[in-house]
Amino acid sequence: MSEGAAEPELVMRFPLLGGAFLMAGRAALLVKRALEEAGIEPALVRRAGVCAYEAEMNVVIYALSGSLTLELDQQQVRIIAQDRGPGIEDVALALTPGYTTASEKVRSLGFGAGMGLPNIRAQADELRIESTPGQGTRLVMVLRRSG
Repeated sequence: MSEGAAEPELVMRFPLLGGAFLMAGRAALLVKRALEEAGIEPALVRRAGVCAYEAEMNVVIYALSGSLTLELDQQQVRIIAQDRGPGIEDVALALTPGYTTASEKVRSLGFGAGMGLPNIRAQADELRIESTPGQGTRLVMVLRRSG
């Protein structure tokens, strides 16, 4: 949980496995369902779903393993994706639409178009990326609740 943040009403954690394309998107779907069941407004559920899906796909495409965590409190939805993967050498470059380091095999499956991080940045109110090459990446995506 972030410093100064309210105590979460809901916390869910989903393990992710790199290369598990047949399971890809399942955690994001469960995030959306949990938010819908919590009565979160549909537009925020959609934005959170995009963030969760793109973050989940990045773990599946690039990492050995990782997790997706949903935290919900009165002020915000927070989605945290953490992985054990190659890390990101140049975060600014990785945020460039269309930039990808995905393998040809991954691209032939229809993934790795280089829009994951740009899509997350467009949907989240706040995006923090912590990455250490050779060790992994942690994304913290914050979406503020209205009212």
